[in-house]
Amino acid sequence: MGKSRSGRRRQADAEAVVESVDGGLAELIPDRERVRAWTLVIDGAPQSHVDLDDPAYLSFEYQRRLGHVIDLAAPPGRPVHAVHLGGGAFTLARYVAATRPRSTQQVVERDAALVQLVRRELPLDPNARIRVRSVDAREGLAKVPDGWADLVVTDVFSGARTPAHLTSTEFLDDVRRALKPGGVYAVNLADGPPLAHLRGQIATAAARFEQLALIADPTVLRGKRFGNAVLVASDHPLPVAELTRRAASDPHPGRVEHGRTLTDFTGGAVPVTDLAAVASPAPPASVFR
Repeated sequence: MGKSRSGRRRQADAEAVVESVDGGLAELIPDRERVRAWTLVIDGAPQSHVDLDDPAYLSFEYQRRLGHVIDLAAPPGRPVHAVHLGGGAFTLARYVAATRPRSTQQVVERDAALVQLVRRELPLDPNARIRVRSVDAREGLAKVPDGWADLVVTDVFSGARTPAHLTSTEFLDDVRRALKPGGVYAVNLADGPPLAHLRGQIATAAARFEQLALIADPTVLRGKRFGNAVLVASDHPLPVAELTRRAASDPHPGRVEHGRTLTDFTGGAVPVTDLAAVASPAPPASVFR
């Protein structure tokens, strides 16, 4: 008991770690409610939350939804091969390592200075099979062997926007190449009214995968506010019923769209190619206030 109180005092007294990284000004801000937990913020935009004592704890809404996808990507506890495009504080790689021991993972995070900061301040479990590459996401994906991954997760933002070259059919062709048959692709998307980017990304994924599902806050889907949506894709049937149950019962309740409803939601949007790709829209300043 005394050790816990001491730990809480240390965290309460802890100061933010602030450093310049390739992508801007990074801050690691201590969580006053959890003893060894930190939030990574870059240029004022929250990126990741990590609890070193409980890596299976996911705080951010969109990361919890990606966690549901990870939980259902294979039978509980079974090791997987996972690729994470975008590392941040390695939250989801830590989650996979905690919930699926002996998994083998590759994290691609181009910001080498950020990787060094996170490794130093929030070290990875040395027994976790996690390899980190400091290269561009598409370049790192190209190095993944054909049919290696059970799971590919994309969560890449530069200046709070997804880079254009990670939004195209050509990019998804390489995702499919890296996935095993029946493998699952999940991507964190951010958009606001009129949701043109989100609709285009759904159409793009539909051009390359047989099965899709979208998890988001209903107010985001109605175009009422800017927010995140998790798009899930596979060539095999997705566990839509269980995803729906988990999303609805989450502390941040979400809705799952799939099938004809999701097709109708695209409103006739066309797939995005490399030649037409643009970065996702910048969030309004009020999002991070």
